[in-house]
Amino acid sequence: MGVIAVIKGNAKVDRRTKNLVKRLKAGDIAVIYHRDLDEVSAEALVKARVKAVINADRSISGRYPNEGPKILVENGIKLFDGVGEEVFCKIKDGDQLVIDEEEIICNDVPIGKGTILDMEKIENLMEESYKNLDRELDRFIENTLEYAKKEKEFFIKKVKFPKPVINLSKRHVLVVVRGKDFKEDLNALHAYIDEMRPVLIGVDGGGDALLENGYIPDIIVGDMDSVSDKCLKSCKQIIVHAYPDGRAPGLQRVRELGLEADVVPMPGTSEDIALLMAYEMGADLIVALGTHSNMIDFLEKGRKGMASTFLVRLKVGSKLVDAKGVNKLYRSGVKTSYILGIALSALLPITVIFLMSPPMQQFLNIIRLRLKLILGI
Repeated sequence: MGVIAVIKGNAKVDRRTKNLVKRLKAGDIAVIYHRDLDEVSAEALVKARVKAVINADRSISGRYPNEGPKILVENGIKLFDGVGEEVFCKIKDGDQLVIDEEEIICNDVPIGKGTILDMEKIENLMEESYKNLDRELDRFIENTLEYAKKEKEFFIKKVKFPKPVINLSKRHVLVVVRGKDFKEDLNALHAYIDEMRPVLIGVDGGGDALLENGYIPDIIVGDMDSVSDKCLKSCKQIIVHAYPDGRAPGLQRVRELGLEADVVPMPGTSEDIALLMAYEMGADLIVALGTHSNMIDFLEKGRKGMASTFLVRLKVGSKLVDAKGVNKLYRSGVKTSYILGIALSALLPITVIFLMSPPMQQFLNIIRLRLKLILGI
């Protein structure tokens, strides 16, 4: 493996990676507690340009093949894995960290060690994870069916939603979630958004994704844990996702900002609420961007089953279009050869018409006569 250079930097600590990335600055060392580091979190850490990541938990537990650690290492970020609860609790925001080989030194005091995950170790762990995938999927299906039996009443009956401040009936509705490839997919949908003017619903941080692309979200739906104050203040309506018993922790934050919000108590995820609301309010078409759509997405969510998502998609399926991966349709761009081909095709009839015109015929005759005189023909 070779000698690992000494890494120095300021610590930023949080048990929730999605909260931590908001506070990170270039050159920081991120200290997380994140089992099975997912792609979206890893990409956010890369974007923050951290020097290294110290994970108190296992970045790849072996339950399923998660790509997060690979993304970090491919981008030159050192990952120190499994340092444990004790080491995690000793590090505070702003502490000076030094990582020498696998030893972690905090404010000049050695506090523990972590395992360096290089690409070889990651590939070995991923190979083992693929072997466990069948068993994990069986467990996931059993849990999903169990939850589906408990939650079906919420989705079979018509759910009562607060009246939207903007009419969704017979409109296109774009639901944006900060999921895999959400940035690239949103960029690829600019033409669609500008032409069709869909109602824009941001699910928590999905609202900020819209703002970053120059669009103001019409509605924000979520538990308010990953959306910015700026986004909440700019949207037309806020819908707080509450537990089925009515508890809504996110409501306090909205009120502290001096804003009003509607509350929807429901099981499942906030994206489920957004999709179901669009359907119940008569949307003509629902475009889902960044939402959970495949097996790994569901396993990364971390719930014991995603029954609500399964049930919601069954209900709204006739109106739902998933935009995941749409950017890959346009990745190759327009080739220069295509442009030249189109240009030549357009010029050919123009050239023929030009050459057949009387003035041009006279000009060509003059040229022909001059050539004959010069050549003595």
